[in-house]
Amino acid sequence: MDFPVELLANAIVAGLLLGGFYAAVTAGISIAFGILDIVNIAHPAFIILGSYIAYIVNTNFGLDPILVSLVMLPAFYVLGGAVYQVYYVSFERRGQEALRGLAFFFGLLFITEVGLVLVFGVDYRYVEASYIGPTLRFSFVDLPFRMLIPCLVSLLLMLCLQLYLTRTFIGRAIMAVSQDQLALRLMAANPVRIKRIAFGISIATAAIAGAFLIVIQPVEPSVGREYIGRVFAICVLGGMGSLPGTVVAAMLLGIVESITATFYGPSWAPAVSFGVLLLTLAFRPAGILGR
Repeated sequence: MDFPVELLANAIVAGLLLGGFYAAVTAGISIAFGILDIVNIAHPAFIILGSYIAYIVNTNFGLDPILVSLVMLPAFYVLGGAVYQVYYVSFERRGQEALRGLAFFFGLLFITEVGLVLVFGVDYRYVEASYIGPTLRFSFVDLPFRMLIPCLVSLLLMLCLQLYLTRTFIGRAIMAVSQDQLALRLMAANPVRIKRIAFGISIATAAIAGAFLIVIQPVEPSVGREYIGRVFAICVLGGMGSLPGTVVAAMLLGIVESITATFYGPSWAPAVSFGVLLLTLAFRPAGILGR
């Protein structure tokens, strides 16, 4: 029997495109969990919120969902800053962020989900855009635009975040805030303010990821639960706080899931992908590009 080269090539390409989407979904967790050490379990809920805002504007005004997400970035940034302020005053300042802080984010997750169910019900919602249907074909390799465009915009997003974190004063302060807060104070930087900015950025990325999600698939309020395990797995696999590592890990996980789903069935994909995570951490506990 001939080896299905065409099928394998399409599975790898589909995995790369899926990995680009996973990178956008994980970007906020890489900042909140990987850099700030805040276990924001509610991050997928903010992604779903971004999906529904894109849906509302797209349905009523016909605007492109990704464009809507870019317009909503400031609003999500402010929302993230407000959430962190409540978290800091209620838990972090008192040294109770470990368990009670985790419960706080679980509460946000379920409150957001229940609120969306009450407003929109449990029906799947979708958006319309000119690039959702067409497919670009190179020889025997298919590139669906609904996956290609989110992947490219996601990589651009990760590049912008990496440049911001490494080339600006506030970005470098964000990278340092979990390591030496005293040094930040000596440089006239308030660690709480830096953390608030960083958490606001992490939630702002959820607006873009939410638009990508509803472009790729129809959504309903509880669909975000499917990504809780994946985003933390990618964050750890890539290396805590490493955005390039996040991209590499997301691509690797996407390829493994796509190949497994193509040749062995979709039900095996999560088990195999998390098996890769365990093997990687067994031989390199810091992750792929971790320090």
